Amino acid sequence: MIVAVDFDGTLVEHEYPAIGAEVEGAFDWLLRFQGAGVKLILWTMRSDQTLAEAVEFCAERGVAFWGINENPEQSWSTSPKQYANLYIDDAAVGCPLLAESGRRPFVDWYVAGPMAWSALGLASPHPAST
Repeated sequence: MIVAVDFDGTLVEHEYPAIGAEVEGAFDWLLRFQGAGVKLILWTMRSDQTLAEAVEFCAERGVAFWGINENPEQSWSTSPKQYANLYIDDAAVGCPLLAESGRRPFVDWYVAGPMAWSALGLASPHPAST
């Protein structure tokens, strides 16, 4: 299984080009997916130095991406859109968001995490949220 995950508004709050505060629950869920053998792709508009900073930020939290803005096994298409079984992005229709006063909405991982776990068909029940 492959999950492509956005960075700004999904793993951290919107503060681009700076890195915003961690979105609560995001890294707990990425580590659960990683532990279940899910291949993670960082799928972000960041590039160059800001991309390197995002990758380092995630690595410091124990998340190792299988692909960064690419699917390493996608040789059957030269499209810039990379294949994944599931995409988690604050801009996706239906992605559960939290909207706090005066701030841009960001992913609600306490809803999105279990939704993704179930959608991937991972062993049930999913690990309890922390």
